[in-house]
Amino acid sequence: MRSARGVGPRTCKLLIEKFGAPEKIFQLKADEIAAAGVPRNTARSIAEFRDFEPLEKELCELPSIGARLLKWTDADYPPNLRQIADPPPFLFVRGTAQLGDPTCIAIVGARAASDIGRRMAQRLGLELAAKGFTVVSGLARGIDGEAHQGALDAHGKTLAVLGCGVDVIYPAEHRRLADAILAGGGALVSELPIGTQPLAENFPTRNRILSGLCLGVVIVEAAEKSGSLITARMALEQDRQVFAVPGSPLSGKTRGSNRLLKEGAKLVECVEDVIEELAPQMAGRPMATRIVPDEPAQRAPTPASPGPKAEVSPIAQSAEGAKAPEAASDAATTILGNLKESERLHVDSIIESSGLNAQTVLRLLLELELEGRVTQHPGKLFSLA
Repeated sequence: MRSARGVGPRTCKLLIEKFGAPEKIFQLKADEIAAAGVPRNTARSIAEFRDFEPLEKELCELPSIGARLLKWTDADYPPNLRQIADPPPFLFVRGTAQLGDPTCIAIVGARAASDIGRRMAQRLGLELAAKGFTVVSGLARGIDGEAHQGALDAHGKTLAVLGCGVDVIYPAEHRRLADAILAGGGALVSELPIGTQPLAENFPTRNRILSGLCLGVVIVEAAEKSGSLITARMALEQDRQVFAVPGSPLSGKTRGSNRLLKEGAKLVECVEDVIEELAPQMAGRPMATRIVPDEPAQRAPTPASPGPKAEVSPIAQSAEGAKAPEAASDAATTILGNLKESERLHVDSIIESSGLNAQTVLRLLLELELEGRVTQHPGKLFSLA
């Protein structure tokens, strides 16, 4: 219906609620459509619309890119998104993920993010995914990309909501990240037809989908005028919880997120701040925690990457269960001992001096950082916290 002139999401929702499937609506006369509360000019555009051939061609092309069309009337349409005032009448979904999971959390923020902001986004993405949440973001540079990567490092599910067609990857340097999301059982999602380019006007309307899919939205670094603040406003309009990570008042990157805190957003310093606030909404919903894998997800993981493992502590144990806790503790002690000898050490030096393999060192450094015992600096340098 949205191909007809003057038809937007609200009109689509109104007509589908009144008449059912879109194919029935196109069989109606203009007067019948107008009687449902649609402006007469729009009703006439719908009744006279006959240009179905491009739409049918597009539907035929979807399988070739691993995509499908999900309609508002389908049983597996996202339940959270169905509740908003202007849900998209259909979504293009590329990937195997089912969107019916209501336990989604969005993480968004600055594209030109600071190193601290990137690390915070990656940590939140990892820990939320490890606890069974689906991490949603927009595939943009900076905070979005780190949030997606954090979820992948936990072998969790992550969804990217795009301001372009699902066959158009923007920015182009995130093509490998998009492939990793698909390989990891996630999905690329858009209401825009395939081939649609990332025009600026697409993103504000995209943001309502991003927030609408979720129980809440976490803002990590946002300037005074940013798309992240639009997402936060839309989240509030949709009765979603808004969270913000505090930042230095001296940084322009965090003035917007700090203002959200002044206006009542929930302050986030760790993942528990998010989970505790959402606990009443989560009551009765099963949540499968995951172990952070022994091998962190690479920047270009393959479909053969090991899947998520259920239950047990998400940070402390090896995903394969191959190492005894004592061995893991000894290895961590070795790394901490090496860091005591220097102010900052490059990760390659830690690998060399510890005698451990790279995957084990990276995993243990992440665990130690999450425990607050190690600090990561730009350039893959590490020190004691």
